Amino acid sequence: MSAEAPASPPSILPTANDACWCGSGRKYKRCHKPLEGKVLPGMISPRRVVPPHITPPPYAETGKVTRWKESAVKTPEVIERMRVACSTATEVLRLAGEFVRPGITTDEIDAYVHQLCIDRNSYPSPLNYSGYPKSVCTSVNEVICHGIPDSRVLLDGDIINLDVTCYMGGVHGDTNATFPVGEIDDENRNLIAVTEECIWRGIEAVVPGRPLSDIGKAIETRAKQDKLGVVRAFVGHGIGEQFHTDIQVLHYYDASNSTIMRPGMTFTIEPMISLGSWQHRMWNDDWTAVTADGKRTAQFEHTVLVTDTGVEVLTAGSGAASPNAPWKRSGSTQA
Repeated sequence: MSAEAPASPPSILPTANDACWCGSGRKYKRCHKPLEGKVLPGMISPRRVVPPHITPPPYAETGKVTRWKESAVKTPEVIERMRVACSTATEVLRLAGEFVRPGITTDEIDAYVHQLCIDRNSYPSPLNYSGYPKSVCTSVNEVICHGIPDSRVLLDGDIINLDVTCYMGGVHGDTNATFPVGEIDDENRNLIAVTEECIWRGIEAVVPGRPLSDIGKAIETRAKQDKLGVVRAFVGHGIGEQFHTDIQVLHYYDASNSTIMRPGMTFTIEPMISLGSWQHRMWNDDWTAVTADGKRTAQFEHTVLVTDTGVEVLTAGSGAASPNAPWKRSGSTQA
């Protein structure tokens, strides 16, 4: 869905009972005042083209996703292909994060990510998945997930999540991270840091023979230490030859999330942590999810493989935006 970009507000805003600056004839408090400081939809450019030499996923032309029963436990051959796709997604995400800066649009980020994927002979998995119009998800500030790149300009002090998935070799590799735009305040810096800690606490809970609910418990426990919310409506998912498979990974504790983790399983862990409420609402585009209270949210995502002894993070390691647990990095004092 495209939308006209709203006019820019003046440097000096009217008082609540004055006429709104946009010319609607309504009072400012009833018109644009509730929206000031919030992310608003901009213009969406035409869908980008993927060259014919790139092997596309089944939904690429029609946008229709046909699901089939895919084994939760992958064969060694599928896992090797996933390592390649995940390595590509890891590199693309890191480069996209380095590209983030004040003054560019999220559509420019989409163009950059699209070309990075093409240059690596991979198809950007989000493109036309159930009709999604772009090659990457760009979720800014209070946008929880699935933000559509458009003409909105990134501002100093924003935060942005970039969600990158690459399809190559018949499999998908999925990862995301939240990046600061220019200089951010301590509250937002802490939100990003704790969200990254949350994903790695969840990853540490991946143990063969244990239920998936251990992951949500570890994530929720860490988030509550800083009185942060854990978004419940969106979950981690199985992944492989299909972008999303039947495995669901909750990011909060629920005993019913009782699927037992087995060696060879591949799925994503992708907690969305908010400064306020865990509730969400949807934009009219049926993709963009924002926090119900308008407070900011951050997210990190990795694709993981359950091994005989624990976990292998397929989208981490050298060159990743989030390479390993923060407390295991050089100079860290956290246990």
